[in-house]
Amino acid sequence: MYGSRAALEDVSFSLEDGGFLVVLGPNGAGKTTLLKTLARLVRPSAGRVWLGGEDWLSAPAERQREIGVLSHATYLYDGLTALENLRFFATLYGIRAVDARAREALATVGLEDAAERRVGHLSRGQAQRVAIARAVLHDPPLLLLDEPYAGLDPRAARRLSEALDGLHAVGRTVVLTTHDLARAPVAATRYLVLVEGRARSEGKLPAGDLEAVYERAVAAAGG
Repeated sequence: MYGSRAALEDVSFSLEDGGFLVVLGPNGAGKTTLLKTLARLVRPSAGRVWLGGEDWLSAPAERQREIGVLSHATYLYDGLTALENLRFFATLYGIRAVDARAREALATVGLEDAAERRVGHLSRGQAQRVAIARAVLHDPPLLLLDEPYAGLDPRAARRLSEALDGLHAVGRTVVLTTHDLARAPVAATRYLVLVEGRARSEGKLPAGDLEAVYERAVAAAGG
């Protein structure tokens, strides 16, 4: 709840292990609130989240390592190189072989050549990929991505999609929000459309036109 207004209401979906859910909706639809709830950054006034057969919202704090989160902020330090940033976060996670793991995470997103460049000198797309490397440093099985394409040009968006495809291909479960239908990842297996905090359509990604499914859901909500 935000004051007397429900940010999310009657939202329900399921996602299999290794699945890829794309959450669609206009700005203000509740996409970020949904991801914050899944990340346990906010607590809902009602409802439950089940993860691995357990009530996720009541699960022990140590289970937080099972998720990696990318929000609107990268949480990277501009004055440090990409590698120095990842070494720092790897240390916070208590990861052994810090340097090796940091380099491995950079390779995962195709940025080995940028390891010694300061983040403040990287393009928006490159910094976003370093942020994804940060989110997967501790090898979480679930990755939560909030509007990762925001501010990216077509080339950077394409490189980001390639990195996400690779992360999903190794078995990670992914939940990604976007308001841009054109950038709904090809690897996505399910979709959820939110409008004004409510789930208006949900299911397996249609073989046909996702845009038509989205437009019908928005129209049915009076949007």
